[in-house]
Amino acid sequence: MSTAAPRLRQAMAGLHTWTGLLFGWLLYAMFLTGAASYFREEISQWMRPELPALTQLPAAADSTARAVATLQELAPGASRWVVDLAGARTNVMAASWRIGEMDGNAMLDPLTGRALAARATDGGEFFYYFHFSLHYLPRVAARWLVGLATMFMLVALVSGVITHKKIFANFFTFRRGKGQRSWLDAHNALSVTALPFHLMITYTGLVTLMTLYMPWGADSAPSAAQIRPALRAEMTALLPAGVPSGVAGPLADVGAMVREAQRYWGPDNVARVIVDHPGDAASRVRVVRGDAGRVSVSPRYLVFDGASGTLRQVRDQSGPAAETRGVLYGLHVARFADPVTRWLYFLSSLAGTAMVATGLVLWTVKRRVKQAGTEKSTFGFRLVERLNVATIAGLPVAMAAFLWGNRLLPLTLADRREWEIHLFFIAWALVLLFAIARPVHRAWIELFATTAALLAVLPWVGVVIGPRERGALAGFTGFDIALWSLSLVLAGIAMRIGPPKG
Repeated sequence: MSTAAPRLRQAMAGLHTWTGLLFGWLLYAMFLTGAASYFREEISQWMRPELPALTQLPAAADSTARAVATLQELAPGASRWVVDLAGARTNVMAASWRIGEMDGNAMLDPLTGRALAARATDGGEFFYYFHFSLHYLPRVAARWLVGLATMFMLVALVSGVITHKKIFANFFTFRRGKGQRSWLDAHNALSVTALPFHLMITYTGLVTLMTLYMPWGADSAPSAAQIRPALRAEMTALLPAGVPSGVAGPLADVGAMVREAQRYWGPDNVARVIVDHPGDAASRVRVVRGDAGRVSVSPRYLVFDGASGTLRQVRDQSGPAAETRGVLYGLHVARFADPVTRWLYFLSSLAGTAMVATGLVLWTVKRRVKQAGTEKSTFGFRLVERLNVATIAGLPVAMAAFLWGNRLLPLTLADRREWEIHLFFIAWALVLLFAIARPVHRAWIELFATTAALLAVLPWVGVVIGPRERGALAGFTGFDIALWSLSLVLAGIAMRIGPPKG
């Protein structure tokens, strides 16, 4: 019995080491781009400097009425209109529609309702979707890979707690300049600092795609054809559009429907308006509540008859299972968060990023000590060492290249949106080649220093060549200041690495 606990910790140590290594590079990318996603609206605004800044939000009902008037001109034959209203973090309304099999979209000015012209970019949405879809991989395969990595992350967290029996006591210990011990202390401190957050964000990450990972309950039911639509209805306000009557009919005042919804939820809680079959006598309007002020993302909406404006349905609650899923999903995406909470999420995600990074580096540090007396290191060790450089120091270079592409690519370039993303992956591929060609120690320093320089100069590029019109800030923004702050952190890391010893 006395040897059971040490054997368990030894087994957990091996599990922790290899689960962390096998998926560490992917988890690092997921954590870092996930951290950026908590400010995706701010990133998107920065990447569209042509769009006007809002000093005061107009009334939601008035903005919706203007958007509907514009959509009647832009997409009169659409089967559906969707309008996402402007908010505290978004300076434009996003409108989309479907005509037959074709989709269209436009950004609308909330003050006038007119369509706005801006550079083609995915903005912060790229980091958000890359975080769980990996962009170039097939959608389902990518999400299965991300889910597998997330499951291994959960295993690594639990096994790490079991392995380090004094993990909380060691949190207050940091032995500077002690090589392997210093890396272990840093890894422990970063792990414990936000351990509840790491456990929460990992588990809820699995819940966000639970119907993909565990579809069997709905698929195996005798009435699966009916259960699937009902399941979607529990999780989203994008319901089937229904069947049009084929008889023309005017659309009632949608602004009045928004005001009715505000009486239910408050003046600042309407986020989206969906119009099915506009211009048809069987049109239907859904006014959807936003996620601010509530943790759950379970759908809340009112359904109106489009022709008469009569309220037909109030969806203001979900079943226990759906609400549980909505709360867990909401904890992950943090749409409820005020600025302070959002920053705490961001910093905790950066702590998770650093936790994964120090774990990967610790793997090589341990084995470098073991191989110190040998003439040549193993191929596996060299491979991990180079992949560490390319991922940990290289991904920030790729993210900076994405932002630089936003400022430097010609506005008239065909497929400009895609080319911003291509630059991200091209830069990352070049970094991998750089990590292979350069001495490892020098590569760490040079890549961190490169990213620091790119981020430091980028705000000046935006001011010099980036148009800021119609009330937008003529100088630097809060996001520019954030770039400088990150630049200082990365420059500090490069300086801290210093010249190789010996």
